[in-house]
Amino acid sequence: MIKMNKFKSSSFVIFLITILMLGVNSFAQKPIISTKFTADPAPMVYNDTVYLYTGHDEDDAMGFKMYNWLLYTSTDMANWTEHGEVASLKNFAWVPHENGAWAAQCIERNGKFYLYCPMPGGVGIGVLVADSPYGPFKDPIGKPLIKNSSHDIDPTVLIEDDGQAYMYWGNPKVYYVKLNEDMVSYSGEIHQEQTTPKNYQEGPWVWKRNDNYYLAYASTCCPEGIGYAMSKSPTGPWEYKGMIVDASELTRGNHPGIIEFKGKWYCFGHSYDLIKLSTSKFYERRSVDMDEMVYNNDGTIQSRHYFSEDGPQQVGTLNPFKRVEAETMAWSEGVKTMFETEWEGDFEWARGKKIADHRFVTSINNGDYILVKGVDFSNEPKSVEVSASSIYGGKIEIHTGKIDGPIIATVDVNTTREMGIWKSYTAPVKNVSGVHDLYFVFKGEQDLFNFDWWMFK
Repeated sequence: MIKMNKFKSSSFVIFLITILMLGVNSFAQKPIISTKFTADPAPMVYNDTVYLYTGHDEDDAMGFKMYNWLLYTSTDMANWTEHGEVASLKNFAWVPHENGAWAAQCIERNGKFYLYCPMPGGVGIGVLVADSPYGPFKDPIGKPLIKNSSHDIDPTVLIEDDGQAYMYWGNPKVYYVKLNEDMVSYSGEIHQEQTTPKNYQEGPWVWKRNDNYYLAYASTCCPEGIGYAMSKSPTGPWEYKGMIVDASELTRGNHPGIIEFKGKWYCFGHSYDLIKLSTSKFYERRSVDMDEMVYNNDGTIQSRHYFSEDGPQQVGTLNPFKRVEAETMAWSEGVKTMFETEWEGDFEWARGKKIADHRFVTSINNGDYILVKGVDFSNEPKSVEVSASSIYGGKIEIHTGKIDGPIIATVDVNTTREMGIWKSYTAPVKNVSGVHDLYFVFKGEQDLFNFDWWMFK
């Protein structure tokens, strides 16, 4: 990926060529996840937190190359914390292939969390269950929940006010079934909608607002936008109402996920905007986008051409006086994320007890940065502490407002000559108060360090 903040020689030339070939409108909004390629967003609201389950396009994917599902969380709709793999195809002993972790959805009922996962190629739709939204998820039935046809993909679940749960799925038709209260079995027949909504392709997402039922979906092809239909019943008939996100060359493929959070409604989708920053060639490496969704007085939804440049407004602030994981960010450039377990002992065969798990920011080079939005300095901090692991060492400059804004602290990360040895580093902080966006800008010669967490004091 081109590190856009450097603008050096060949990278700058490639960037200019990409802009000319794709058009500046191709970069309307930065995707909300920048360290991995993500697809098929499935947001869930639970205990004042948004849990965003996504598919995962591998970094070297040419076509669909998807092994697992990832989890991100947010409490402000601006900063997202990565929690890594939450489930994979390996959770299903009956699945005969390792590639094909397509669009899943998680829903909570009675304190348990159910993750509905489709398997391509007519294998069926499976279900996993956990006691926590973070997992671990396990297969409670050891077989497909749904095995109806080769079109058993993209499940979505609605729990009605009376407690009846419905699951919908399908391409190019919409199917539905009544789930039992245990959420891992169903009663009655599998129904095919007799009135498939106009321009329906796949990726259904069903929800209720007031007395109206909504069915959003990938609409038209190709390209695909996000269309929707409405009904007075959870089983239809569905009347097409229009587009939530227009189909255009910006939206080659799409998959909706829609929630209400803190009094506002949001529509998630995915795009190819992140991969377009580095190449004009097409690969199946998608990135999740999100924007506010607005209803009209009659219950219909206002259409937007594309996700807005600035994205939705932040609905909260971030507390810098508690430990903040480095993989919490609104945007980044150049960096990746990684997970490892720290053990006593130097070699795998000589490991003692487990010390800690670390999910951290890595692949850090000179000029890379992380943006964290809306950091609330309700008290003036005196110092900042970070945890890092370093071979070559470097610096973290913390800027406010913009990437070249005022520097409030510079943390020297000294070399330990051994990656995987985590140390804390502190630095004094200049006077700062109020709410600020923070840019953690990395400086040094090469492969600087790994970055685990930060906290102001």
